[in-house]
Amino acid sequence: MNHHKLLNWLRKYPWLCLALLAIPSTAYAADGKPTGILGAIDAIFSYLVAALSQILFFSIGGMPFIVLWLIIGAVFFTIRMSFINFRAFGHAISVVQGHYDNPAEAGEVTHFQALSAALSATVGLGNIAGVAIAIQLGGPGAMFWMTVAGLLGMSSKFVECTLGQKYRIVKPDGSVSGGAMYYLSRGLGELGLRPLGKVLAPLFAVFCIGGSFGGGNMFQANQSFAAVSGVIPFLQGRNWLYGLVMAVLVALVIIGGIKRIGSVAEKLVPAMCLIYILASLFIILTNIPQIPSAVGTILREAFFPQALAGGFIGVLVQGFRRASFSNEAGVGSAAIAHSAARTEEPIREGIVALLEPFIDTVVICNMTALVVVITGVYTDTKADGAQLTNVAFASAISWFPIVLAIAIFLFAFSTMISWSYYGERSWEYLFGDRTTLVYKALFVFFVFVGAVVNLGAVLEFSDMMILSMAFPNILGCFLLSNKVAADLQDYMQRLQTGKMPVFK
Repeated sequence: MNHHKLLNWLRKYPWLCLALLAIPSTAYAADGKPTGILGAIDAIFSYLVAALSQILFFSIGGMPFIVLWLIIGAVFFTIRMSFINFRAFGHAISVVQGHYDNPAEAGEVTHFQALSAALSATVGLGNIAGVAIAIQLGGPGAMFWMTVAGLLGMSSKFVECTLGQKYRIVKPDGSVSGGAMYYLSRGLGELGLRPLGKVLAPLFAVFCIGGSFGGGNMFQANQSFAAVSGVIPFLQGRNWLYGLVMAVLVALVIIGGIKRIGSVAEKLVPAMCLIYILASLFIILTNIPQIPSAVGTILREAFFPQALAGGFIGVLVQGFRRASFSNEAGVGSAAIAHSAARTEEPIREGIVALLEPFIDTVVICNMTALVVVITGVYTDTKADGAQLTNVAFASAISWFPIVLAIAIFLFAFSTMISWSYYGERSWEYLFGDRTTLVYKALFVFFVFVGAVVNLGAVLEFSDMMILSMAFPNILGCFLLSNKVAADLQDYMQRLQTGKMPVFK
């Protein structure tokens, strides 16, 4: 290979070059902590995590402010939109089935593809490990509050995704840019609050990019490797190989943009959800006599927790906190995916989006919770997170670790491709669309990094970025809620009087 071909190869595959450069830096001390450059990075992020925790996650009466902020937002939007989470549920199903898809309308993906893309970012390790963590820390009653958070979060998703559609930008080539960045800037500008919008929009974009590299990328690669290598001995000690393979797969999808992401997600999400739900139903149905007792335990522990230091507030906090990590309602991320849907009815896309917390939290998380409680493994102090869920399933299905490894791989992969789009749109907002290739190269590089390193502080910092997105997002949604309510009233009136065209 001459030097000209080498230069062309480097330009074509910059992410692989970055990954290869990172291999020599994966060194650890005897205590398992990273050394050298990785050690310095870990130390820096440890300091940032500690500092930002004091600023962003202070407590009021024992409840973290971010959790209180999410609860207040979800309750307000539910009441302000007249319980849209319940009264529009049936219509949401009809829209997803394609009965209102007009191919002549602007957009890049169908309603179902937008829903799948957004779900692929939320249905993941939070449903497997997050539920187990919530039950371990808050007791079985935490699942009750996760369910309540999911139901209320449906209203938050409706508002933010409606706004994402309402204030999106459709470019001359038909591609779409939308999300909280745009309704915080353009929407607040309409209210005469342009200076506030100019602060909140870039702040949200920065948080989103940080979250995409960590919680939406490195964490997924790291945890999926742990699960897959557990059932494929060949991969043990070869995390670099797993990282390269995963990086290639992610690159092949995200280079195609939201159309390819939506196309992959609409096939991947139903498949991975079906695998997990069928396994859960098998255990639940074979333990039907234990279901009333399990449900009773969850309800009793929700209001009268027996062995939790924080009491009622503690179990409520754990439920809402893990639900927020799982379904991302109020965070504003899903508005980016839904803004690309092919429709000129913002309210319709918001109604589609309210299905996400229901599927993610009310259905899938409850499946995990029932399995964990029915099998009684939640009292096991030796297992943790996804491992606890694995123990619960394996107690009834001996070969389940293989199924769980497949599910975790699919969940992680789907989360990464969707979060890459969220981060890319935020990057574009800050730096322009000509630089998005730089973001994609960095994202694919971090897929590899996530598989080969163990930077706990970096991952904690990135997860913190995801929750921090809720601060500017909910404030903006609150200020723009009157516009959403007016549009909703007009939409429902047309729907109820038969003036809404049906295409299928």
